[in-house]
Amino acid sequence: MTTPNKTPPGADPKQLERTGTVREIGSQAVWSLSSCKPGFGVDQLRDDNLETYWQSDGSQPHLVNIQFRRKTTVKTLCIYADYKSDESYTPSKISVRVGNNFHNLQEIRVPLKPTLSHGRAGPGGSHPIMNERGAAWAVPSKQLELVEPSGWIHVPLTDNHKKPTRTFMIQIAVLANHQNGRDTHMRQIKIYTPVEESSIGKFPRCTTIDFMMYRSIR
Repeated sequence: MTTPNKTPPGADPKQLERTGTVREIGSQAVWSLSSCKPGFGVDQLRDDNLETYWQSDGSQPHLVNIQFRRKTTVKTLCIYADYKSDESYTPSKISVRVGNNFHNLQEIRVPLKPTLSHGRAGPGGSHPIMNERGAAWAVPSKQLELVEPSGWIHVPLTDNHKKPTRTFMIQIAVLANHQNGRDTHMRQIKIYTPVEESSIGKFPRCTTIDFMMYRSIR
């Protein structure tokens, strides 16, 4: 029996921010959880500290609800998981949903790409997807299968034409954990929107530290 390859980590989201093509907008949303252990809630998910984490405290599925006050363009969702530290608390199956509210959420359709790992299929006959240097297993049910992830997981929030999604709400549902664990850990979640090009003209992006110091009017 072939053992599924471990989910390789994606790039640090801060590298995406330095390109100037996206910006993080999690602070613009209202966050809520299906459950949490006291002291291990939303604040820990959003504190930019990979040593802290959200820990659920209830029955599956475990939900993270992210609600915007207005319809918002979203491009990439980044989740940090650490199997080495969290073991059975680490998510193994995740569903990402978008919609206007709790009553009309739909799962994100993950675009399938050619098989990696020398043509071998993953769990349940699935095939891996590549996004922002990371990978995850995409199964026909549109859910993401993760194999001992330790690092950032990048989930593209785009349609079949690679256009960003416009939504009022994102819901992340943890459907299963490694080793049939009951509760889950997530260490960080970040949401990115594309930065619009200037209508005046397109200039080379300033990505060095020296240029970034002078990119805005003071």
